[in-house]
Amino acid sequence: MPQLALDIAFGWATLLLVGGGLLLLRAQDAMHRILALEVLVSIVVALLTILSYLRDVSYYIDAALALALLSFTATLVVARYATRGRPF
Repeated sequence: MPQLALDIAFGWATLLLVGGGLLLLRAQDAMHRILALEVLVSIVVALLTILSYLRDVSYYIDAALALALLSFTATLVVARYATRGRPF
């Protein structure tokens, strides 16, 4: 049963990744692109977590945490740049 749930989660996350990619390509302004990139990174973090559980290795979790931290910082800087015209 857990294997079925993980397969469904992996397939669903993959579909969301494709949908997020389409949303990124169809975004009309910078703020929508920023949001789409944040969604894509969140989905990749979820995929890395599922992959870590499936393969029973822990370094995918480390990569997911590092990616989440980098994404959060990048989103803050880009959002600040988009609203104020300068990153700092």
